[in-house]
Amino acid sequence: MAPRGYKHPLYILPFDHRGSFESGMFHWHGALTSEQTAQISAAKQVIYDGFKAALAAGVRQEDAGILVDEQFGAEILREASASGYHIACAVEKSGQEEFDFEYGGDFGPHIEAFHPTFAKVLVRYNPEADGTLNQRQAARLKQLSEYLQQANRSLFMFELLVPAEQSQLDKVNGDKKAYDRELRPALMVRAIQELQDAGVEPDLWKIEGLDSREDCEKIVAIAQRDGRGAVGCIILGRGEDEQKVREWLTTAATVPGFIGFAVGRTDFWDPLVAWRENKQTREAAVSQIAGHYREFVGIFEEARKSSAV
Repeated sequence: MAPRGYKHPLYILPFDHRGSFESGMFHWHGALTSEQTAQISAAKQVIYDGFKAALAAGVRQEDAGILVDEQFGAEILREASASGYHIACAVEKSGQEEFDFEYGGDFGPHIEAFHPTFAKVLVRYNPEADGTLNQRQAARLKQLSEYLQQANRSLFMFELLVPAEQSQLDKVNGDKKAYDRELRPALMVRAIQELQDAGVEPDLWKIEGLDSREDCEKIVAIAQRDGRGAVGCIILGRGEDEQKVREWLTTAATVPGFIGFAVGRTDFWDPLVAWRENKQTREAAVSQIAGHYREFVGIFEEARKSSAV
C-alpha cells in the first residue's frame, strides 16, 4: 500500500527526548519518582510555551508543529491537539539501539488517545549492520506502517539515524565528520530502499543533516521512488551547534521534496538549562526558545525563496 505522503511546509519543534532529559539535563539515573517526572514535564511546558510564543509572533500555525512524548508530555499533547496544532507523538522506546514500541503491542490505543497528525519513530538502521537485527526492526516497523494506513489514521513520520559501524569508521580513520560526509549519505539511501522493500512506508522522512545539495536530492529521489511522489522529507538538527544547523537548513531548503525541519536541542537546551540553574527567568527562557525557533523558520524560508528565483 502506497504512503499518503505529506508535502505542506512543516517546521517541527521536537522535545520528545526522554533519556537525555533524565540523565543529561537533570542528572538522574534509575526509576523516576513522581516529583522528578513532574519536574521534567514542567521543563517541557517551558518549551511548549516557547512554541506558542513563536506562533503569536508570526510563525504560521499551519506550517508549525511539535513532537513530544506521552511519558512527560501527555498534557501538552492533549492541549495542542485541542488547539488544532500539528502534533507528532513518539512511539519508540527511548535510548534503545534496536527499535521497539514504548508500549509493546498496545501501541495503537496510545497513539489514538491523542489523535496526532503524525506517529513518529526514531530508528537506528545501518544497512551494513547485523542483518538479523535489521530484519527484526523492519518487521516491527511494517506492523506500525500497516496499522497507520488502516482507517486513515495518523501519518507516519520516520526519523532515520545511520550510526557508523566500526568497520566504516576504520575506512575514514575514525573521523566521524568524514563518515558523515563521505559514507553516511549513500548508506541512508540504501537504508531507505531496504525499509521500503520490507513494507515500511513512511509519509515523511526525518533525515540527519546533509552537507551537499546533491546528497539531499538523492534522499528525495529514493524517498519518492515508484509512486511515492507525495512523500516529504525534513532535516533534523541532531543537537549540533547553531552554525551547523543553519548550514543544513540552508542546503536542504533549496531541494524540492525537503519541506521543513525538526530542530530541538539546538533551540531549547541552553535556555532551559539556564532556567533550571536559576540563571535566568522562565519568561526569558520561553522568549529565547521562541526566538531560536522563529530564526530557524526564517532561515529555511529565505533559502527556499532564494533558490526559487
